[in-house]
Amino acid sequence: MAVIDVENLTQDYGHGRGVFDVSFSVDKGQVFGFLGPNGAGKSTTIRHIMGFSKPQKGSTKVFGLESFHNYYKILANVGYLPGEIALPEGLTGWEFIKMMSDLRKVDNKELLNRLLDMFKLNPSAETKKMSLGDKRKLAIVTAFMGDPDVLILDEPTSGLDPVMQQVFIDFVKEEKKRGKTILLSSHMFNEVDATCDMISIIKDGKIVSTFEASKIKHNENKNFEVTFSSKESYNEIFEIYPKSRNNLKTFKKISILSCNPEILTVNFAVNDKDINSFVQQLSNFNIKSFKENKFTLEDYFMQFYREDKDFGGVLWKK
Repeated sequence: MAVIDVENLTQDYGHGRGVFDVSFSVDKGQVFGFLGPNGAGKSTTIRHIMGFSKPQKGSTKVFGLESFHNYYKILANVGYLPGEIALPEGLTGWEFIKMMSDLRKVDNKELLNRLLDMFKLNPSAETKKMSLGDKRKLAIVTAFMGDPDVLILDEPTSGLDPVMQQVFIDFVKEEKKRGKTILLSSHMFNEVDATCDMISIIKDGKIVSTFEASKIKHNENKNFEVTFSSKESYNEIFEIYPKSRNNLKTFKKISILSCNPEILTVNFAVNDKDINSFVQQLSNFNIKSFKENKFTLEDYFMQFYREDKDFGGVLWKK
């Protein structure tokens, strides 16, 4: 059952800015990663999910409720962490926590103290005097302190140091085990890779790929880096294998992903079923080294953002 549902969401701000025909859903108990660089459309989508903006086309729903006309109900029942933290001035961190507790009718001091201790936050200072990292920690604490079943987190670790980023990742893993439904928008590969069940990649306001996170770890297409001993062998290999292009949908045969003529190195994409024939073919060449490069979420993501069209190609069907 979809707890969060985005269907054909379009909000065109002109000059290529906005989101265009965005669709995805987050099921109960699922951690969904919304991956893209700053400006790709992640925050715009989340603002519509929360009901802060009305779509030009399409719809967003949470708990089956249309977002824009039910944002009070959604905000009261969702742990929301905005991408840009704008805390009210004139309050201490404690006073802000009290204000948010009263608004959401939350009173769980045990969980609050655990969160403050976990993120090493002393909320005694005035909000306007807090560092960016402490403001982010305060926003995280107030998003989680009511122990909500649904969390919508926009760039949650932005401004946190690497230690606190890992603390956050470990905490999300705990919440995942407890069955929480989480939408996590990020440009950080490590936190998406470590926590998410499903991932959508967004580029220029459009979803370019949606896939199960496990397909990265168990990808049947491998990347092998081969360094040749002679210029002759290096040149000859291009007569046998084609270069991959960005519009290639699947590797039905062995393809060249990239090459470096200075050091005579070629990177090949090879499907599992073709590895034996690939190795046999290479035995006819003078090879200096042969190794597998593990395929990562970042590798997959960069295929959509790399400018060099001789690199990349989608490694599996959606």
